[in-house]
Amino acid sequence: MHNSQLNNPSVIRSKTYFISDMHLGARYINDARAHEKLVTDFLESIRGDARRLMMLGDVLDYWYEYDSVVPRGHIRFFGKLAELADDGVEIMWMTGNHDVWLRDYLRDEIGITVVTGKMFITLDGHRFLLSHGDDIGRQPWNYRFMKWCFLNPVCQALYSSLHPNISHWVATHWSSHNRTSRNEARERSLATSLLNEQDIALRQIAHDHPDIEYVVMGHLHVPGVSHPTTGMTVARLGAWLHGTGAYAVWDGETLRLVDSDK
Repeated sequence: MHNSQLNNPSVIRSKTYFISDMHLGARYINDARAHEKLVTDFLESIRGDARRLMMLGDVLDYWYEYDSVVPRGHIRFFGKLAELADDGVEIMWMTGNHDVWLRDYLRDEIGITVVTGKMFITLDGHRFLLSHGDDIGRQPWNYRFMKWCFLNPVCQALYSSLHPNISHWVATHWSSHNRTSRNEARERSLATSLLNEQDIALRQIAHDHPDIEYVVMGHLHVPGVSHPTTGMTVARLGAWLHGTGAYAVWDGETLRLVDSDK
């Protein structure tokens, strides 16, 4: 979508885009600039018709806001978000497990709405459940303990007492080690198990909230559309880690999952 289309009255801003798990800034990504460009090119492509942009967590591989310090980098990405916000696009950023410490910096600088935890929302008269994905279905005990530490005020206070250079090094190296040391067969088995746990939880959610028609979430890096129960469509977003990704688009009537390279 070219910039000349932004002021074209025939272009109607009616679409809602969902994206997650870009992991910008991850040390295990070989070409960080190309990776950021992949994401910013996508954001530029939706400028003409996007009414809303819903980012469902792990947008950044690491983020921590001190009172007066934030991590360096991501300038082109933040700049593109600012352009979208200035154009009138509603932007929501739901924190994931990697960018859980997102607070008020981008909210105040760009106008992004920051959300923590899953969100029930009505879009164009239809009920949606949005989630990063790690709060739907039972997680392994070590993950639950790690997430508890991340959200615990005492743990946060201790972590924030570290110099930013130290805390940034610890977090990014830990993330890189976890990603590069994983066994692929074990990861596939774990993903299958977590998908099954999510489907069990989603069936319970459908029972408790029969008005929910659509669920959109990320986290597991396994893109796909499923129907765990009658009347509910689930779109799982893919990770943007290997020169491609998957996003979902809602046009007011239909929810579609789209590969970014098509």
